[in-house]
Amino acid sequence: MITCVVTYTIDPAKTREFEAFARAWMDLVGRHGGVHHGYFLPSEGASDEALALFSFPSHPR
Repeated sequence: MITCVVTYTIDPAKTREFEAFARAWMDLVGRHGGVHHGYFLPSEGASDEALALFSFPSHPR
């Protein structure tokens, strides 16, 4: 299994656009055989960063 971590910087004025992008990305990962583990935001304090984690098998199906 190969797990990828992607760091995003989110414009607070464009959270709706980021949400639409995130939902589309989750669908694409699933359609290509991966598992999207979710988006993660800091639980404390103000931040404009988010992380996404997704995994793919390390061998072809």
